[in-house]
Amino acid sequence: MMKRFISTFSPRVVPVLICFLLSFSLQAQDIPTDPAIISAGEALFNGNCKTCHRVKQKLVGPALAGVETRVPSIQWIYDWVRNPAKVIASGDEYANKIYAEYNKSQMTAFSNYKDEQILSILAYIKAEAAKVDAPAAPAAGTATAGGGSSVPSTYIDTILIGMVVILVLLVIILALILNALRKFLNQRDLSEEDREQVNSPITFGSITTSPGFVFLVVFIVGVVAFKSVIDGLYSIGVQQGYEPKQPIAFSHKIHAGQYEIECKYCHTGALKGKQANIPSPNICMNCHSQIKQGTNTGTGEIAKIYAAVGFDPDTQTYSGVTKPIEWVRIHNLPDLAYFNHSQHVNVAGVTCQTCHGPVEQMDVVKQYSLLTMGWCIDCHRKTDVNTKGNAYYDKLVELHNNKAFKVEEIGGLECVKCHY
Repeated sequence: MMKRFISTFSPRVVPVLICFLLSFSLQAQDIPTDPAIISAGEALFNGNCKTCHRVKQKLVGPALAGVETRVPSIQWIYDWVRNPAKVIASGDEYANKIYAEYNKSQMTAFSNYKDEQILSILAYIKAEAAKVDAPAAPAAGTATAGGGSSVPSTYIDTILIGMVVILVLLVIILALILNALRKFLNQRDLSEEDREQVNSPITFGSITTSPGFVFLVVFIVGVVAFKSVIDGLYSIGVQQGYEPKQPIAFSHKIHAGQYEIECKYCHTGALKGKQANIPSPNICMNCHSQIKQGTNTGTGEIAKIYAAVGFDPDTQTYSGVTKPIEWVRIHNLPDLAYFNHSQHVNVAGVTCQTCHGPVEQMDVVKQYSLLTMGWCIDCHRKTDVNTKGNAYYDKLVELHNNKAFKVEEIGGLECVKCHY
């Protein structure tokens, strides 16, 4: 049928038509819709692309929704991702247009990415672009869809004040009852001793000098003092809330919160070693060689990064003269305790916020959790082992009748796990 269709055109038209059909076929290459591929693409996007791109909004780079329809071909995307500098140098019109539009910011080359990986990222982008944005969350205090409402802190203050007022009223009522009871007893035929007891005045002095009151005060003071001593002993070496001033005022609220930069993009050691590591200034320069603060020469906190790496923002060159950034360590376990980030992050799937709190909301990072032995043990007692997709646990899952089990059930409370 195709031969009959082509034969109706003149010989000069046929080559042009074939080129058009081939071009259309390449451009219209199917982007996968398999959930597994989309999930793999999401992981790649979050780990590498999300630092500079969003699906539906412009960030450091352009919004990626519909990118497959804007570029010359899917093959062009492959080439661009693997070596954007080469595509720009080739004189490609679209590549140079994007390069100029974003102040000649050089995109990182991902030369090791295979076609399948890049296609999975495109599948994720297309799936995200097709989603309808959720409506904005209702304002505090307004009714929600389920009929409930959020309770502002002012309401809680009002409730507490109301409880105090009720307590005062109860005291007044008890005093009135006591007065009425005294009048009633005075109308009875009482002995002189009983009448004196009923009408004995209750004064502040008589209360504070009574043996019962003295015992109560001594007991309360003793309990408070004892608890304070115990709390003080337990707080030795605990630095919860420690929030030191850093040499560079780096804001996690801006980077991890506003721009949603993945924690592990900077703290690379969390994926592969014991320490999460303090990011190298070179990682900062991945973005800040182009993103400057204030004037084009770079000012404020970003200028401190330039000084550390010996970078001249005017000439875009490095002097080779560097100096360390003297960051102040915040989270510090004692030498007698062993903790491995990769074991918890890669194997257990523990999120950074589990231990470090809502870092994406912190301008200045502080120690959020206790990080004591009891705190770790409590987590091991309550946390289910993440066995999904890990053949190492297959036999244990079978022994537990395919039911979830806690970390403590596989030796998570043994001393030598953390002390050896």
